[in-house]
Amino acid sequence: MYELEEKGYLYFLIVIPVMTMLFLYIQFWKRKKQKEFGDLELLKKLSPEKSVLKPVLKLVLALLGITCLIIGLVNPKIGTKLETVKREGIDIIFAVDVSKSMLAEDVAPSRLEKSKQLVSQIINQLGSDRIGIIAYSGSAFPVLPITTDYGVAKMFLQSMNPGMISAQGTSIDQAINLATTYIDKKDKTNKLLIIITDGEDHSDSAQEAAEEAKKVGLKILTIGVGTENGGTIPLKRNGVVESFQRDQNNDVVITKRNAEVLKTIAKSANGGYVDGNSTKAVLDYVKNALDNIQKTEFESTQMTDFKSQFQWFLGFGFFLLFLDIFLLERKTKWVKKMNLFNEKE
Repeated sequence: MYELEEKGYLYFLIVIPVMTMLFLYIQFWKRKKQKEFGDLELLKKLSPEKSVLKPVLKLVLALLGITCLIIGLVNPKIGTKLETVKREGIDIIFAVDVSKSMLAEDVAPSRLEKSKQLVSQIINQLGSDRIGIIAYSGSAFPVLPITTDYGVAKMFLQSMNPGMISAQGTSIDQAINLATTYIDKKDKTNKLLIIITDGEDHSDSAQEAAEEAKKVGLKILTIGVGTENGGTIPLKRNGVVESFQRDQNNDVVITKRNAEVLKTIAKSANGGYVDGNSTKAVLDYVKNALDNIQKTEFESTQMTDFKSQFQWFLGFGFFLLFLDIFLLERKTKWVKKMNLFNEKE
């Protein structure tokens, strides 16, 4: 297995054929001028120490040296490097409301997209914490189990939409109950549940579920997205608004953020509430909350990685170029005695 870190430097290899063509042209030009100047056999006798092989050998050494330097700049990584990594942190579970009310655009670009942005920004400021993601509306669905792969988490996060859960409505208790299943009693790592929602709750069990979560050591932070004045729920096709969500009386639904419900849920689980309309306020609040939670060592693992090999190519490249500099173009005595190229008459 190998990996090329800086592949762009491979374009410099174009100098190899260019130098070769230039060398051949110069040799052709020299021979042509020598013929114009005089007899070639006579010229050979006038310069008996001049080698035919040495110029070619010097070119080969120069080309090999330059090739090695270019490969060194590319930094090939070959083999593996073992490292013992110890992580300290907490387990953070994000519960994102994907009900239809989250499509309201009273917060740009929409409540749901704003929620995704907040989760992504929170992930960006994490260190070695593990994260998991839950989607919920009328029921809850585990999107991502506890992991340290933030890239995968963001990928799954962006795919979340109201269509992923058939049961409509908003039941925060379902999300809390599912989050408690992420807890392993043997694992002593502290757990934090962050609920991002507009606060609309069609069940009456959220507070009770939060109190049960507190008993198993799950702390809850709630983030309210949306406005108190509320907004309509646009129904779109191919990005174009066709109509708005209506109730049984055919009236346009106005969905409003319910901060009081979220404050009550958070208080029941020793947590807190923050207004999600301000990204900075959310990031500062979450950062402060994480700083006040004790980190525990939850993982000790062997990590494998490619090992850089650029130093070998650079070293060998410089050696060949230095050798090329000190290699003279006249014949070597011991090679001359062997007469490998029938240079003696």
